[in-house]
Amino acid sequence: MKFVCTKTELEQAIAIVQKAVKTNSTKPILDGILIQAEDNKVMLTGYDLETGIEADIDSDVFEKGSVVANSKIFGEIIRKLPEESITIKADDKNKLTIESGVAEFNINGNASEEYPKIPVIDNTDKIIMPQAILKRMITNVIFAVSKDDTRPALTGCLLESDGTNATIVALDGFRMAVRKEELGKDFPLMNFLIPGKALFEASKIFDSKNEGEVIIYSSNNHLLFDIGNVRVVSRLIVQPYVNYASLIQNSAKTIMNINRKLLLDAIERASLIIMNDERRFPVQISMSDNESIVVSANTDAGNLKEEIQASISGDLIDIDFNAKFFIEALKAIEDDMIRIEFNGVLGPCIVRPVEGESYVYLILPIRR
Repeated sequence: MKFVCTKTELEQAIAIVQKAVKTNSTKPILDGILIQAEDNKVMLTGYDLETGIEADIDSDVFEKGSVVANSKIFGEIIRKLPEESITIKADDKNKLTIESGVAEFNINGNASEEYPKIPVIDNTDKIIMPQAILKRMITNVIFAVSKDDTRPALTGCLLESDGTNATIVALDGFRMAVRKEELGKDFPLMNFLIPGKALFEASKIFDSKNEGEVIIYSSNNHLLFDIGNVRVVSRLIVQPYVNYASLIQNSAKTIMNINRKLLLDAIERASLIIMNDERRFPVQISMSDNESIVVSANTDAGNLKEEIQASISGDLIDIDFNAKFFIEALKAIEDDMIRIEFNGVLGPCIVRPVEGESYVYLILPIRR
């Protein structure tokens, strides 16, 4: 194998595929990046047996071939090379030679035949979405994915569509995040439960600044996100998901319209004195009238009390929440004004837009 490429493109491709490299694996081959030189391009692959990422770079290929290089060593070498032009060679014993300017590295690689194959997904069934929209939807919910492996379904995000709207949902048993986007009539139906880690890594690759598209290919067990020069393959979670719609109550006992940033700033200030024991020291929201709320926190470190104007109808309540859960939800919203619905001191709190239904955030209160 022998090819010449630019340092910039190779470094960017390595950074992308490294997101799927399994470090300290019981299978040492998974610590590596598969390098395949074909015709006028080189494809790099990282795969941890759950998520696989492939990235193509334009190259002058003088000899086709493939080899596996240790991800960390290979990446560090490329970053430290002195010149933009890089020549990479591999012999029949899988030894790599990396040349750039006056620098020449020789490192040991592994046979590509030992590297696990990424599942091949039929490209007949496909769904096309704008990259920017899918990236925004993922970013707005991914923080609510569960990290509890004993409940596998909750470690994933539900991506579905009804033919007009695409919806993505994440929940962890204490909170839920739902984001909806209208994508026009006759949008394909879909219902995928995707591991949160894979979806998060895919979102980093999507472009949020242009009109580029992502093509989604699916099989019974895997999903492929294709943006042209980069492809992300993920296994699907084959388990029933929570009936999330049933968790969203529509008969609130208290409804409050409030400035999102003022509430966010107050809760962030309260969190400054809340230590790690968030259940023992929650943020408190109390109402003494229909025109304002008081955000407060009392901990061993000190206390804070802050009054914010709001428009309130229904029962006045005094309720406790995990500050982190509220902060993450409010940061995912761009609206100036939001609607917050309370269902007593034990029922879930629901954050919605004042108009429309583009998002729903549900947060369970903390029992006193």
